[in-house]
Amino acid sequence: MKLVRFGDKGHEKPGVIDKDGAVRDASSLVNDFTPETISPSLKQKLEKADLSTLPLAPKDVRLGAPLSRTGHFIAIGLNYADHAAETGAPIPAEPIIFSKAANCLSGPNDDVLMPKGSKKLDWEVELAVIVGKRCDYVEEKDALDHVFGYAVCNDVSEREFQIERGGQWMKGKGCPTFGPLGPWIATTDEIADPQKLAMFLDVNGKRMQNGNSSTMIFSVAHVVSYLSRFMVLDPGDIITTGTPPGVGLGMKPPVFLKNGDTMHLGIAGLGEQAQKVVAR
Repeated sequence: MKLVRFGDKGHEKPGVIDKDGAVRDASSLVNDFTPETISPSLKQKLEKADLSTLPLAPKDVRLGAPLSRTGHFIAIGLNYADHAAETGAPIPAEPIIFSKAANCLSGPNDDVLMPKGSKKLDWEVELAVIVGKRCDYVEEKDALDHVFGYAVCNDVSEREFQIERGGQWMKGKGCPTFGPLGPWIATTDEIADPQKLAMFLDVNGKRMQNGNSSTMIFSVAHVVSYLSRFMVLDPGDIITTGTPPGVGLGMKPPVFLKNGDTMHLGIAGLGEQAQKVVAR
């Protein structure tokens, strides 16, 4: 099952992708995809529905983030061995955790806003995990049972804010529009193995990132279990799990996004995004 939200900003409706790839309006089955409605029972309800009887969404309709909001937007840093190598950082002994602002959640094809004073705007294609069941001291062997689904995330980052301005990483990670998610959430039955997913990201049509989730240092299951030791994860929480090599910061010399640049990114089975950088 692939879940989407469609329509104008602030007025999105819940939808599902049918077998022909069309968006169907699911608002007769669920009010919206929110932390309160994301659950195994929602998945069962949608699976039982005859999607062919649901209204078709307008053609070429805008897709919003597939969740209306999130409680926690958690990110894992330096979680790909080849990405750590390109930045010159040691392999972390334990997952590096930071937060993105919950309200930086954005549609997959919405503009990315360049913050005022930004000098080092960067890109990161990432596999995002959407929690489906409360996680409180979950064992690694049971962790994936608590996952609702997966999505593409662009962990947009302002490196000067993140690294050179002191304090925590989240300073360069949570600006408005820094969390494009989607185009859809694929429920776990759609993804046979989250550790075998090819991913890519292009800037202005040039391939920058070309990686695979197989090079993660800490697997999805490990990350979910690990986080549950330090906080309670609730349904609708988002965990974005790190990026493969090819970010602007790791290039020699570094390359950063400018006003008018475009990004195109995707992950196998999870669809693709496209954004334009627009100065605020």
